[in-house]
Amino acid sequence: MPSSPAELRAEDTATDLAEDTDSLTRAERVAPTWTESLARTLSRPFGGPLGEHALVGRNYFWTALRVVLLFAVLTLLAGWVQKSPCIQQYTDDKGVVQLDWRGSKQFTALCYSDTVPLYTAERLDQRGSFPYITSWKDDEGKPTEHVRYMEYPVVTGIFQWLNARVAQGLVALVPGLPMTVIVYFNVTAFWLAIAWLVTVFSVARIARRRTWDAALVAVSPLVVVHAFTNFDTIATAFATAGLLAWARRKPVLAGVLLGLGGAAKLYPLFLLGPLLLLCWRSDRLKAGLTTTMSAVGAWALVNAPIALNPASHTGWKEFFRLNTERNADPDTIYNVLVQWTGWQGFDPGLTQGQPPTVLNTVSSVLFLACCAGIAYVALSAPTRPRLAQLGFLVVAAFLLTNKVWSPQYSLWLVPLAVLALPRWKLLLAWMAVDALVWVPRMYFYLGTENKGLPIDWFLGAVLLRDAAVIVLCVLIVKEIYRPERDLVRLAGDDPLAGVMADAPDRRILTPARGGPSHRMRPRSDADDHRSRTPDAV
Repeated sequence: MPSSPAELRAEDTATDLAEDTDSLTRAERVAPTWTESLARTLSRPFGGPLGEHALVGRNYFWTALRVVLLFAVLTLLAGWVQKSPCIQQYTDDKGVVQLDWRGSKQFTALCYSDTVPLYTAERLDQRGSFPYITSWKDDEGKPTEHVRYMEYPVVTGIFQWLNARVAQGLVALVPGLPMTVIVYFNVTAFWLAIAWLVTVFSVARIARRRTWDAALVAVSPLVVVHAFTNFDTIATAFATAGLLAWARRKPVLAGVLLGLGGAAKLYPLFLLGPLLLLCWRSDRLKAGLTTTMSAVGAWALVNAPIALNPASHTGWKEFFRLNTERNADPDTIYNVLVQWTGWQGFDPGLTQGQPPTVLNTVSSVLFLACCAGIAYVALSAPTRPRLAQLGFLVVAAFLLTNKVWSPQYSLWLVPLAVLALPRWKLLLAWMAVDALVWVPRMYFYLGTENKGLPIDWFLGAVLLRDAAVIVLCVLIVKEIYRPERDLVRLAGDDPLAGVMADAPDRRILTPARGGPSHRMRPRSDADDHRSRTPDAV
């Protein structure tokens, strides 16, 4: 039971935040056609900006959430079309049906997806196979021969296996379907699309007063390019659903969802660090620890059947082994330095199976140093930072310092960026830059001998993407220390506060005399929209 009036107010505030967005009044909603010049321009073919006397929230069907979800469906359809050239088949001279990747179409048509080659590479096409038990040999007959297993975490690995079984069943039951690998891609794409819709829905519900910000998640160019490149939308769905559960004061459910996300891809577990810091600062550590323990428990419960089974224990460790042994990926700052300076890297002369120990150490130390800096920001800011702000900083720090930045990893940042820094033109510019890295990447893999691009184009695009993410980080830190510039706080407190809503700052490193309170008076969009500078940074 609440032990103080402050805790009673926190419960009341959290309950209000949990209410459906449709209950908001006109004054409580943020109209993007008033605050964003881009939205204002795009609205002109559809009647122009919202009128000052317009009735808001009266449409029975076309609510803001449903419109945003429709945008997401259309964007996902565009993403499927973008990948569609790589799921065509043809009959060769021997009468055998083949997947049409002739002439390196996967690169020239920019349609490459890991889903297609992994169907056979991970032995998913073998009916008797099971991830983490089935093994095979790479480089068989060569000095570099080694045993391989499913390389993904448990939730993602089982997801692939189940989709393969569904695709094989459909091909067996329904005559006239295309190749099994094509059906497998489509089945997988369907569930990945559902996962992204969950991501969009969760962001819209979290944003609440700024529901239309979720449109940036729905129409992101990164979705068109990467929603079906790999399996990362599963992790974004768990992560954002976990954040929504936290916002609605359900710490156990939040932890379970984040733990399941961590069993799909690692990054959702990174959000626990900022959450614990904010809980400690606001004296709500019990709830933060509950979420953390629930996440660890959910992760362990999902992994235990595979990790503790002697038949699959070695296969379960494959994900960790590969991440330890792999060298710097092409999309990282480390590879840029190697390619442009002639430097041999931290670990020259490695043999098969030998981990890049120095690179692993440097990457880990840099990430931990960034986390320490973020922790200082979290505890020294005059106003308690918002969870999405710190979450974005942590995930961005991981990607910038890590030795791997697969292109689809950028999807991790999209919902966090929209919740942390909802400046439409700025975010769309970053997303466009990040998505366009795919073009020189594909043509670099094509090879200059096949009329592809030299590596310098790709490396330059990587640096431009990194610079864009760093700019977002700088702006977020700036708004943390100057919360009056935070567009989200203009509409109220942190929508992800959860149990921390209206909580006092009990622990702060450098409290500022006369600084702003952790609470800011909500400002009505209807009252002050004319005085704001659109898209101010």
